[in-house]
Amino acid sequence: MGNMNLLILFGKCFLYVSKQKVNFLVFFIVKKEGFKKVPVLFWKQLIIQNWTRILNVKTGWINDFDKLIVKYMKYFQLVKNLQRHKDTINSVKFSSDDLMIVSSSDDNTIRIWDLLSGEQIQKFKKHLSWVNAAIFSSNGNTVVSCSKDKTIRLWDIQSRKTLMKFEGHTGSVWDVNFSKNGKYIVTGSSDRTIRLWDINSGKEIQKLEGHLDYVNSVQFSPDGQLIVSASNDETVAMWNVKTGERLKVLKGHSNSVTCARFSPSGKFIVSSSGDKTIRIWDVEFGKEVKVLEGHLSWVKDVKYFPDGQTIVSGSYDGTIRLWDVKSGNLIQKLEGRAFWVTGVDISSNGNTIVSCSANKIIQIWECIL
Repeated sequence: MGNMNLLILFGKCFLYVSKQKVNFLVFFIVKKEGFKKVPVLFWKQLIIQNWTRILNVKTGWINDFDKLIVKYMKYFQLVKNLQRHKDTINSVKFSSDDLMIVSSSDDNTIRIWDLLSGEQIQKFKKHLSWVNAAIFSSNGNTVVSCSKDKTIRLWDIQSRKTLMKFEGHTGSVWDVNFSKNGKYIVTGSSDRTIRLWDINSGKEIQKLEGHLDYVNSVQFSPDGQLIVSASNDETVAMWNVKTGERLKVLKGHSNSVTCARFSPSGKFIVSSSGDKTIRIWDVEFGKEVKVLEGHLSWVKDVKYFPDGQTIVSGSYDGTIRLWDVKSGNLIQKLEGRAFWVTGVDISSNGNTIVSCSANKIIQIWECIL
């Protein structure tokens, strides 16, 4: 079929469709008199009808074309702003059932929000300084947080009580994540170490050393065998969970690496940096496979969509960007009221994005196509 671009007029707005190969579709709404939200089904049917009419594709190929459009054509729009924090918000994460959001802030609090209503439903305040990150357990009953006060706390959501306090780091704790089975947590700190902790006992069971500067992010691999870390020493590292051995050091960024996350398959890692780039790495070979460029300032957070085909990033340039993994092309740029986007997350169905910023706002973005 070759590459093809179409400009289709739908009433008072244009739909620009760019088709690259047969398996990737990008579109943009070009406003004439302001975009009005229309039912999702209407747009999908309209797009399919116009493509089939204009391209006059043979029947054998069109049988799968509607499935192709439904899978790959997503357009996100800002639907909600949440405001209760009193200072910079550092992270936002969905619960596993996508019904709640947890946020952490420089106002020393962790807050839980109902996604549907946008209302704050819980607030935790025991940390003595900035709360750098917070994340739900897989069962949604607890939240773990980490702070500049050098501690990590495990919270019961219903009672708002601290179930466990983890101490051992000698500097600010910048990130925390649960293992897949929920029995362990991993943390990264300005003391240059990564530590593994037992949830039930609260004891440190492993200390990983090797980074030469602050450790900004840490995460278990999907199979729980590896840990990926990102550091101000401009590297991404992979570690063996059982032995604590540093397996690979990924070099390519030219400034602090702010975040590193595994793909859903565990075969790739995506990283973000103060050098304004996003990089994709092959886990097995430890090689850089792609560089995504376009942000105008530090890229603070990055994550794969659940299908592994799209990456979402948030930057100090005030934008959230969606990228196609295979081509490295920009799919969509989201701009709200944020002047520094400090965190992003994507729901498990890939249809909702949540972002947070230095101007104390959480923003909810919904897929309308």
